[in-house]
Amino acid sequence: MRETLFNWLGQTLAGKRCLDLFSGSGVLGFEAVSRGAAEVAMVEKNRTVFRALKANSQKLSCVNIALHCEDGIEFIRRESGRYDVIFLDPPFQSDFLIKVLPLLGNRLSEAGTVYIESGEPFQADTAEWKVTKQAKAGKVYYQLLQKVKS
Repeated sequence: MRETLFNWLGQTLAGKRCLDLFSGSGVLGFEAVSRGAAEVAMVEKNRTVFRALKANSQKLSCVNIALHCEDGIEFIRRESGRYDVIFLDPPFQSDFLIKVLPLLGNRLSEAGTVYIESGEPFQADTAEWKVTKQAKAGKVYYQLLQKVKS
């Protein structure tokens, strides 16, 4: 899936600002850094997981990662920056996608993209979001969305 995702996004993310909102292991954020992202903000609420993210970031000498130990929804509500790519891979049993997607429109750059992973098919509001790519691998559904231009 990760290979497909980064093929969809293009092999390089040079100069892009990325947000990994429910970071978990941080695999998407670290991959973005390895593909040249100018900045990656990683948000993880679980303190134990956050400490592992911090340790891995230090081991990899990642100076362009900003780590935030807080709730992803609260982060996006107060965050004022814009991102070129936002990764959303929340816990599959949560309702975080439904809650956070309406908050993302003003956080995306004009040509920004949102990546979603879910354990069941997810249907975004088609009046606000356009699905540009989608696929399924095993029991995981994933897709790229762009904001509908008004």
